[in-house]
Amino acid sequence: MSATDLSTPGTRSAAHWLLADCWNIVRRGLTHYQRQPVNIAWQLGFPIMSVLLYGYVFGSAMKVPGGGDYKDFLMPGMFAMTMAFGFINTATVVVYDSTKGVIDRFRSMPMASSAVVAGRGVTDIIVACAELAIMMLTALAMGWRPDGGAGFLGAFGLLLWLRFSLIWIGVWLGLIVPNPEAAGGLFAVAFPFTMISSIFVAPQLMPDWLGWVAVWNPISSTAAATRELFGNPVDGDTWVEQHALLMAGVWPVILTAIFLPLAVRRFQKLSR
Repeated sequence: MSATDLSTPGTRSAAHWLLADCWNIVRRGLTHYQRQPVNIAWQLGFPIMSVLLYGYVFGSAMKVPGGGDYKDFLMPGMFAMTMAFGFINTATVVVYDSTKGVIDRFRSMPMASSAVVAGRGVTDIIVACAELAIMMLTALAMGWRPDGGAGFLGAFGLLLWLRFSLIWIGVWLGLIVPNPEAAGGLFAVAFPFTMISSIFVAPQLMPDWLGWVAVWNPISSTAAATRELFGNPVDGDTWVEQHALLMAGVWPVILTAIFLPLAVRRFQKLSR
């Protein structure tokens, strides 16, 4: 081998090695899911059970403002809820790696520290795509029929955009909580956060103060926007509801701007 060949790796840019490190983290995460598919089944279990419960058991008793089929109202909200609950899995994986010394091993290797955070984010987005596909197939089997075309793709993109913003909350919390058991307790926080929203019931049907909280919930904006893009809009009384598409894009930007720097800073503190 020539001297030129030996020096070739050193001529590669920092961006190349950042991408390579990030891809290695992604491959590691996907390999874990491949070897333990029960993890995805567990993540989807609650949303699918909720779809069946609310769609078939309570569906006939639920009211949709302006009329319409409750399944058309429910399904976009369930997709948004699935994306929201994903941050719990992110936090659990991160805290597991932290307590088992995996992150310490990453720190001892010549790799970009940001690649660990970015790789976790890319892995979660890939898994979120699979989760959405399974959820939508379940909804179609129940009789849900969305409009196709650009609106469908736009709704899919907004759901992933919400998931992307919540990844950084999961990473940040995963670097803070002391153990995986504590991370599992985050469900107690996520559950009311998703219930006080427009996922199951329109805010207009709630008490005034509770409806106001639900309207300003970022999940409500994504749920309302995807309903509109799927061809089943629900008219709202407030500015936020009437501009759901705008807010579904703005809320993730705000969440990412807050929690991505916090997650990176927390990881950098661990590296000192």
